[in-house]
Amino acid sequence: MRRAPSSGADFVALLLLLLLFLFGRVRCSPEYSLGRSSSPATDSLCALLIRPSGYPCSEHIVETKDGYLLTIQRIPHGRKALKGKPGPPVFLQHGLFQGGDTWFMNSFEESLGFILADSGFDVWVGNVRGTRWSHGHTTLSVYDKAFWDWSWQELAQYDLLAMISYVYSVTNYKVSYIGHSQGTIMALAAFTMPDMVEMIESAALLCPISYLDHITSSFVLRAVFMRLDEMLLSMGIHQLNFRSDMGVQIIDSVCDGHMDCNNLLSSITGENCCFNMSRMAYYLEFEPHPSSTKNLHHLFQMIRKGTFAKYDYGFWGNLLRYRSLHPPAFDLADIPDSLPLWMGYGGKDALADPTDVQHTLEELKSKPELLYIDNYGHIDFILSVKAKDDVYGDLIRFLKSRGCSSSY
Repeated sequence: MRRAPSSGADFVALLLLLLLFLFGRVRCSPEYSLGRSSSPATDSLCALLIRPSGYPCSEHIVETKDGYLLTIQRIPHGRKALKGKPGPPVFLQHGLFQGGDTWFMNSFEESLGFILADSGFDVWVGNVRGTRWSHGHTTLSVYDKAFWDWSWQELAQYDLLAMISYVYSVTNYKVSYIGHSQGTIMALAAFTMPDMVEMIESAALLCPISYLDHITSSFVLRAVFMRLDEMLLSMGIHQLNFRSDMGVQIIDSVCDGHMDCNNLLSSITGENCCFNMSRMAYYLEFEPHPSSTKNLHHLFQMIRKGTFAKYDYGFWGNLLRYRSLHPPAFDLADIPDSLPLWMGYGGKDALADPTDVQHTLEELKSKPELLYIDNYGHIDFILSVKAKDDVYGDLIRFLKSRGCSSSY
């Protein structure tokens, strides 16, 4: 298992320098908790990206068990379809620091959300708490520390369950699930829960993640080594927003003098063969989205420990919450082998490393259908200009062959 390196006095010195570097700027950036956006946060995903491309789109508010108000979008049919009964429902779940916009960032001929709608599916788009499209709560504000007290564990147990339950209740059909990156962590954890899996027709996982101990991302490994997650929490920084001054300073502190971050995307995700860099300025109008520092800390716990488990609160915290000294693991063997699974992963992915994907496969009871593309990186599976031919054709064949349209 690959672990982040450790050292003695050099590490302590680095820690103190970084604290001084960050703390000296926290007080100068009062707006960091909300960040900035190129357009008002009240603008909807439907209005900005989907309807202008000629597709019908509606917005729906879903409340989670713990009070978060999530916005999900529905594209009931494609551009040329006649109005009538929608096709089989499919739910799209984005990854870390992304939102539902990630499925519509390229042209309608290249974006999976549009392709699915034009292929006859009733497309539903998820947006987890804290993102630009889902920043509401029944009692809390984004300025409240408690608003950001969650990790992907809550995204799986509350957000995903609430969104899928809503789609299932509206359509009265089982839902086909498609997730990318963090969207696969959420799914694999949620699918161990019987209440969730009984609403799922099939699942396609792009860059599947349940274990992270073989990542090769130079940026992430550097941040793990610096214990950046723990420092931010100790300083009371609970929202992680890379569109803010604070977020930019955090990135600079990781890169400065230690790695070349001129191509920051590759430093984080690995090389992407078919990502259109000329559209980067357009992508940055919508992404990255905020997440919580606790979520980052949970992911870094996975890297350090090589586990797929609930959030580690320490011995006493674990005893109070789990009645165990250690956080319970999510057992992938609890996912029923009756659930059809499809997984797509790449040889250049520095986050969903093929070794870790193999670890996931070994723990599942079922044998998912697999698509491996040697030269694909982490972002290629959602933004490659070739993904329609390389990935989406096989994915849609899987969805249609697994009964998701048999009742239509």
